[in-house]
Amino acid sequence: MATRSSSSPLRTQRTDGNTTRLHILETAGQLFAERGFAEATSKEICTRAGTNMAAINYHFNGRDGLYEAVLIEAHRQLVSIDELVSLASVQTDPRLKLRAFLTHMVELSGQPKAPWGFRVVLREALSPSPALPVMIRRAVLPKAKLLRGLIGEIMALPEDHPTVQRTLMFTVLPCIVMMVAPKDLGNKVLPALNDTEALADDLMRYVFAGIDALMNEAKDAKAPAPRAGKRR
Repeated sequence: MATRSSSSPLRTQRTDGNTTRLHILETAGQLFAERGFAEATSKEICTRAGTNMAAINYHFNGRDGLYEAVLIEAHRQLVSIDELVSLASVQTDPRLKLRAFLTHMVELSGQPKAPWGFRVVLREALSPSPALPVMIRRAVLPKAKLLRGLIGEIMALPEDHPTVQRTLMFTVLPCIVMMVAPKDLGNKVLPALNDTEALADDLMRYVFAGIDALMNEAKDAKAPAPRAGKRR
């Protein structure tokens, strides 16, 4: 009785299909980074990828679905949820966890050549597409929730507290700006930014001083007012 080979046609098709999907995603990501969502056409994506529109429809349900997948991958290139979980698991002190995360972001900003995802996210931020809500729901919110929890732990406040939410923006936004900023900013305008180790150390001082100030203010706001003395 004949037995089925371990490398069955079905498994081969699945492997080939995943390879094709990743190739289309990578090609489209580079093109969207160069031209933006409005200017990058399906025809040009197909030409560069050496495929046809049927493949895009099959793997992504069309150009819009492809761009949504590109946005998710682009945000993963900034920082993935797995990286956040891994960085958070190394330390037990929440301040050290936040330091590890921010240092990682600063080191990424110092790479000689940024991945295409950085430019895609920047273009999307400057000129939002209809796919922005998908990126927020699937990529931004899970990471924001993890970081809100971390900052809330540091500040001894609930993760949805307004102070925690504002602190998250103040903490992460400078890192994102450094990651997507043109490299000439460091080379010609602010050369000290090229020293990522010193940059990370200074950022930590800046961030933790701000966190402590906001945390103390929030505690003062919660503290009960002193009781007035009895009149005689």
